[in-house]
Amino acid sequence: MSQAVLEIFKKTGALLEGHFLLTSGLHSPHYWEKFSVLQYPEFTEQLCRLIAKHYKKVNIQLVAGPTTGGVILAYVTARYLRVRSIFAEKEGNRRIFRRGFQIKPNERVLVVDDIFTTGGSVLEVIDAVKQMGGNVIGAGVLVDRSDKHIDIGVPLFSCLKSETPTYRPDECPLCAEGVPLVRPGG
Repeated sequence: MSQAVLEIFKKTGALLEGHFLLTSGLHSPHYWEKFSVLQYPEFTEQLCRLIAKHYKKVNIQLVAGPTTGGVILAYVTARYLRVRSIFAEKEGNRRIFRRGFQIKPNERVLVVDDIFTTGGSVLEVIDAVKQMGGNVIGAGVLVDRSDKHIDIGVPLFSCLKSETPTYRPDECPLCAEGVPLVRPGG
């Protein structure tokens, strides 16, 4: 299945090569442009179906994601699980649920996101769910591009695991070579 997922990213032009500034502040020679995939409902559905299938037997009651790509992924995954979906928005250095979203005490929540590098946005959503009394059962992402294991406190499922090198700006070989830095996305 990993090859099929990789083909979706290649077919849509979502796997870019160069010198990129990631949201985490790290640099990388590869960038996964998830919106190149998310613009195609059939591919989004295939990937969310994989996440939903993985968590189908653990009685998920709610799916939550971060803005922006996580909104789409939470909705589509929730549709397959036949539960509600909500999203957490950025406020300062954390995420919160607005718009009247509620989580029942101990409600079983699946957190979804697009690209997992440092785990930052997933951890922010997990914290927001816990602040509202929810019980995070697991997390699902399209691509886990982390180059080392990151413990987020719950099981992590990824449609594709692709260890992609990342560098702190002061240790980046691409910077040392003078390769222009690109900040893709938002």
